[in-house]
Order: sequence, then structure tokens, then C-alpha cells
Amino acid sequence: MSLMYLVAWAIASLFYAYQYILRVMPNIMMVDIVDQFNIDAAAFGQLSGVYYIGYSLMHIPIGTMLDRYGAKRVVPVALLVMVVGLLPFIFSTFWLYPIIGRFFMGAGSSAAILSVFNIVRLSFSEKKFARMLSISVTIGLIGAIYGGGPVKALCDIFGYKIVLIACAVAGIVLAAVSYFAIPETTETAHRPILADIVEVFSNAKVLTVCFLAGLMVGPLEGFADVWGTEFLKRVYGFDISFAASAPSLIFVGMCFGAPLLSLIAEKTDYYFGTIIVSGAIMAASFFALVGGYASMTSVNISFVCVGICSAYQILAIYKASLYPKPSVAGLTTAVANMIIMTFGYLFHAVIGTVINNMGGIENARAFTYGMAVIPVALTIGTLGFMAYAIVQNIKYTKIQ
Repeated sequence: MSLMYLVAWAIASLFYAYQYILRVMPNIMMVDIVDQFNIDAAAFGQLSGVYYIGYSLMHIPIGTMLDRYGAKRVVPVALLVMVVGLLPFIFSTFWLYPIIGRFFMGAGSSAAILSVFNIVRLSFSEKKFARMLSISVTIGLIGAIYGGGPVKALCDIFGYKIVLIACAVAGIVLAAVSYFAIPETTETAHRPILADIVEVFSNAKVLTVCFLAGLMVGPLEGFADVWGTEFLKRVYGFDISFAASAPSLIFVGMCFGAPLLSLIAEKTDYYFGTIIVSGAIMAASFFALVGGYASMTSVNISFVCVGICSAYQILAIYKASLYPKPSVAGLTTAVANMIIMTFGYLFHAVIGTVINNMGGIENARAFTYGMAVIPVALTIGTLGFMAYAIVQNIKYTKIQ
């Protein structure tokens, strides 16, 4: 394998890790951000959730640009867009500007996983695709892990604005390195993109699977990346060090879950069954959490298990990609990820609104009601997958 393609893959993987650090940033800076911009829980939920709007809306455009112009041009621009999104948090006090900034961060972040797909697909043989992709996911999730406790520690030492400035500088450096190190990998697009988009969005099976999968992203995209730290601190009274680091265990679990769930589903041929069992485990864990039945030990164990089960997304996206014809499998993957990630915004918006209406971020009871949204949605999504499989007239635990 050519060294330049291995370097390109490594840079794309680091980009994936970098976007995860920025994605979970509000989780450990909630109080600082609320104080700086003088906003309530509902506004903070909008601020956190708008990231997913930018992320979702840019999937198809960036996927198209990667095909037409290559990762060499797309990745540096996407990184610089993310850096621009950081600037309002450093220099502004008017809350509308960070809303725009989070949108920019989400828009730039969408290029991370898509550039990984693009570079792996063009640079490695098919038999190495899953292996290299799983390693990239693990590297990215390490970024999510170090976006928790370690970054919180740096904020305590240097102040959160200094940490944000360091993140901006790191983004600029990575953008420069990516431009000079990533080789030309442009593909020529032969088919009209609009026809492919219509084909994917008109497939009811794709939309159904993605919608149900979206209902189950709450633990990862609602709890772990934003609300988890404050929930553990307010509701359970855990110290800030534990509260900041514990949600990162969900990402740790997903590091193992990505290859593990894929292996289980592949060996047993029970893809839907794996998704359903994963949803049930996550729902039970979060019902116990919001019910007040957790301890520090059980939180550690359950968060790792929830993280493992959160890798169900990979199976759901894989299933969705099988429904249309093979020539649009790549676009279907982008659309599936886009739809699922859109639910990240919905979770943040709903949780923030519930917390605000029930007493605000200082109220432990309000956090309990807000987090209850997650297990309820998990239950609906899990039951929905069971019903969908039955309607498709297949054994509910098996994909055919």
C-alpha cells in the first residue's frame, strides 16, 4: 500500500477525532457558555442541537464535492469552516453568533466521516475496507473520549477560552497539513446526482430504517455529547471530575461495539435481532438512570454497555444501504447518516425545552424529566424495528 494513501487515511481519521472533540465541547463547558451568553436551558439546547442541522444538511453537498473535487480540497476547507465556527465562542457575548458558529462546526464536521469513507474506498482494497473503517471509527471515538474529562481538566487549569483558542490553532494546522499531504483522489461523476437523490429518498424502506434508528441515538447524541455531565452532577451529586469523564465511557464502549456488533451480526446473520437487543439494553439502562437507581459503579458499567450497543447505527446504515441498487449505495450511506444525525438536533431541542419548562438547569428534577425523553424514544425505536421486521414478513431477528 502506497505511503501517501496511508497518510491520507491517517489525516482523515484525525479529522474525525478533531470534529468529535468540538462536537462534545458543550458537555463540559455548559456553565461557562450559559454564563457568557446569558441563556437558559432551552436556548442552550438549541445551541447544542443546531450543530446537527449543519451536519445533516451538508452531507449530500459534501458527498458530491468529494466525488467531484477530492478530499485534498474538501478536507482543508471543511476544517477551516469549523475553526470559523469556534470564533464566536472566543470573542462574542451575543448568543446568536455562537448559534451560527455551531451550525458552521456541524457543517464542517460532516466532511469528516464522509472523507474517511471516500479515502478508504479509493485507497484500499475491498477486503480491507471494514478493517480500516473500524480503525478510523476507533480513532474518532478517542477524540470524543478526550473531549470529556481531559479537556475539562485543561479548562480548569488554563480557562475554557484558552482551550478553545488551542482547538482553533489545531484546526488550522491540520487544515494546512491535509492540503499538502492528501493526494488527488478525485472521481469523475457520470450520473446526474438529482436522479440518485430522488431514488434514495423515494425508498420507503430506507426512510423507515433511518427514522427508527434516529429514535435510538439519544444516548450518544443527546446524553454523552452534551447533557450527561450536568445530569450526573445535578441529579446524583457526583463530583465534577467523575461527572465530566463518565459520559466518555459511552464512547469507549462504542470503540469496542463497532467491531463487536458487526461481528455478531455477521456471524449469526441476525442483524435486526442485534439492533433490537441493543435498543432494549440501552432503554433499560436509561430507565434505571433517570429512575435514580444508579451508583458510580453501575454508571461506569452501564455506560460502557450503552456505548457498545450504540454501535447499532452501523448495522442500521448497512441495512439501509442494501435496499436501493448498488450504484447509489454510497449516497444511501450519506443520506442514512444524515437522517439519523438530524435526530441529534431533535433530542437536544426537546431535552432543553423540557428542562427549561420544568425549572431550568439548576433544578435536578428538571434534568430527570429531560433525560426521560431518551429511554422513551429508545423504547419506541426498538418496538418499531420489531414491528417493521414483522411487517416485512421476516423473522424479527434476522435480515434476509
